[in-house]
Amino acid sequence: MTYCYVCPHRCGVDRPRSIHDTDGTFGSCRCGMLPIVSRAAAHLWEEPCISGTDGKGSGTVFFAGCNLHCVFCQNYEISTGMKGREISVARLKEIYHELIAKGVHNINLVTPTHFTEAILQSLDEPLPVPVVYNTSGFEALDTLRRLEGKVQIWLPDLKYSDDTLAIKYSNAWNYWKIAREAILEMYRQTGPYELDGNGLLKKGVVIRHLIMPGFPDNSKAVIDWVADTFKPGQVLFSLMHQYVPCGRARDYPEINRRVTAAEYKEVQDYLFASSIEDGFVQEEEAASGEFIPQWDLTGVEKA
Repeated sequence: MTYCYVCPHRCGVDRPRSIHDTDGTFGSCRCGMLPIVSRAAAHLWEEPCISGTDGKGSGTVFFAGCNLHCVFCQNYEISTGMKGREISVARLKEIYHELIAKGVHNINLVTPTHFTEAILQSLDEPLPVPVVYNTSGFEALDTLRRLEGKVQIWLPDLKYSDDTLAIKYSNAWNYWKIAREAILEMYRQTGPYELDGNGLLKKGVVIRHLIMPGFPDNSKAVIDWVADTFKPGQVLFSLMHQYVPCGRARDYPEINRRVTAAEYKEVQDYLFASSIEDGFVQEEEAASGEFIPQWDLTGVEKA
């Protein structure tokens, strides 16, 4: 029996091998142990140091399910709706190499935590490109330590400095403490970020923060922590302006709208006044459903 403690929910259930199995118990993620993939393709819309600017993109592998449950998730169709195809670990490894053969700059594992066991097996041999771990930030330290040496680039969200918001909108108790500790562990593993001659990230941590409508103080406290914790040249910070009400946002009127220009300017000005020097700021055009991928199983099945 394998009891699952892979994420901070610490469900402690004996997850089934497959989502189709009748034996075992599903935990918070509602997934079996085999990975469910919704899309595997070059992605051009990550930060420039990850996607590049030459059109080759980041080799994104989007996993269905999630250990966080954001009501406004842009990927709600797969994170909660579970749209995807269950595959073997052997097939997952093949997908990495198929993407690499197309020239992608890295292998970008999107929302991977609940499939950590399968991912560890899939990365038993080093890849010729960096591995990106694209996560909500809601991570258990012991899980992160098991991934040491297999992940070169950590891409965590730092969504909330206010745990009241984290509980209400993501069912994540103690998110602020857990995510900060996780980011510190990620930084311990990689050290200061390094770019190659083309501006592509070789290793390091990129901390993402999504501005939410109506909560500028939440964003300001995140900026304060990053500024107080890291010196210039240590991590990259990405301020994201892509909030579009998706999923169940309609059930929460206060967040069922886009961020206003005034809200965006308030947070952006606060960032520019801070000591943070390294990173990225999204423009207003990013707040569009056009940038949400199609969950059509591209790249999942063998050609």
